[in-house]
Amino acid sequence: MTAPTILVIDDEPGITRLCERLLKRADFSVVSFTDPFRALEYAEHNHIDLLLVDIRMPDINGFEVIARVRQQQPEVAILVMTGFGTLEMAVQALRQGVDGLILKPFEAGEELVQAVQQALQDNQRKREAARIQALRPLFDITEALLAETRPDRLLGLILSAVCGQLRCEHAGFYEYVEEEQTLRLLAVQGEVFADDEERRGGVLLRANTSGAATWVNVTGPGDAEMQAYLAERGLVSIMAAPVMYANRRGVMYAARQTGNDPFREVDWEMFLLLSRQAAIAMENARLYAELRDYVQRVEDSQQALIRAEKMATAGRLTASIAHEINNPLQAVQNCLHLATRKDMPPEKQQEYLNLAKTELDRLMSTVQRMLDFYRPGGVEPQRVDVADLLRHVIDLLSPQLTARGIRVTTGFSSKLPRILAVSSQLQQVFINLILNAYDAMPEGGELRVIARPVKDTVEIMFQDSGPGIPPEDRSRIFEPFVSTKEGGTGLGLPVSYGIISAHGGNLDLVPDRGPGACFRVTLPVKDEG
Repeated sequence: MTAPTILVIDDEPGITRLCERLLKRADFSVVSFTDPFRALEYAEHNHIDLLLVDIRMPDINGFEVIARVRQQQPEVAILVMTGFGTLEMAVQALRQGVDGLILKPFEAGEELVQAVQQALQDNQRKREAARIQALRPLFDITEALLAETRPDRLLGLILSAVCGQLRCEHAGFYEYVEEEQTLRLLAVQGEVFADDEERRGGVLLRANTSGAATWVNVTGPGDAEMQAYLAERGLVSIMAAPVMYANRRGVMYAARQTGNDPFREVDWEMFLLLSRQAAIAMENARLYAELRDYVQRVEDSQQALIRAEKMATAGRLTASIAHEINNPLQAVQNCLHLATRKDMPPEKQQEYLNLAKTELDRLMSTVQRMLDFYRPGGVEPQRVDVADLLRHVIDLLSPQLTARGIRVTTGFSSKLPRILAVSSQLQQVFINLILNAYDAMPEGGELRVIARPVKDTVEIMFQDSGPGIPPEDRSRIFEPFVSTKEGGTGLGLPVSYGIISAHGGNLDLVPDRGPGACFRVTLPVKDEG
């Protein structure tokens, strides 16, 4: 461990020699001056741990020396010595924030050594207390950085935190461009720091290349070349730290202009913590951005799948009611043919025209029911009456079900609450489940549709009297592209499951509830907020 460096200033040569001899004997590193101006010049360019200064000197008093040294090295410990100790002087020393006072002449060498050791210890305690006080806001800063998940806003927030906590005018973030082996500025507060010089190997590029944080004050720490580098650019202090994020490298820096106090050790520790928090926050923002993109892709894929399955369901629907369209068309054609015959009496012509109109009305009603299904509808949830929606779907499909000999029985509770849902999507699910029952009963049968409130949900049951689903297929029916019937897409149930899940509900096969298959839809009753 390096011995603390003590700068001794006293206009009496005998005192400086005595202090130097006693302190070196105690293993301190000592530099002494009788000229306070030469001592101040030394302090401008060299780091010291403790200033031992006489109060009364002919050209400049000790308190002025303390103020000027503190301006360059704010964390230096101060021990004043005087042969004229007064209460007024003690009060002034306290106001200057000195760490100790010793009277001349020294009665014993141990007295001086103990005073120096005590001053260093008191100064260390004050620095630790200041460090704790300065680090307390870091918790709030960390929370704010981690809460911001948009990378484009995060860098500005990080630099604002750096400037605010370190009380500096300049802060910036560079990204290292491997191909060009240079730094590219991503964000800055204040002026851009030495951008051209960085391309030739300045402080920031050194920190990036070495992978180690760098702290340079014009009075130290830092080598002479870096200190000259700062002085040329009107800076008193700079800190730079490499930041690894998202498999990329960058450098963050903070700098103070000449005329301000240089950075202290507590600032250095805060800067290192902020640089680490910046790396974590940027990685967090990147992961959130990837998650948002992934969720958006999933939502887009799900919507595309819903549209595709809806078209497939529409095809099944169209095929199943084709005769409902063909029969009226055939009747209209026959009626118009008969009505236009010249040998047909006027009253018969009118009768056939009336029949044609009746069949056209029937055809328009059928087409309208189909259009209600094809129409995209809104995607914003609205209050839906499940019983009305089920009646509409059953009415749409009743001609086909009746033609196949399928009897539909319903049981809708009178206390059924309205739910918040996308009506067109629920309609698609209900049509799909009813058409599945239709396909399962080619020789006719019975379909029961029951809706009732269960706690905070609405439960809808679709039970057919068909052969049911084989046990070996039951665990896979909600997997995509798995179908138990010939020509099936294998998407109807997975898409329906996705729609109900997106509504916060559940779609499942109720086992051992025969005859046939029984599907249960559970939808939550919740507030719009």
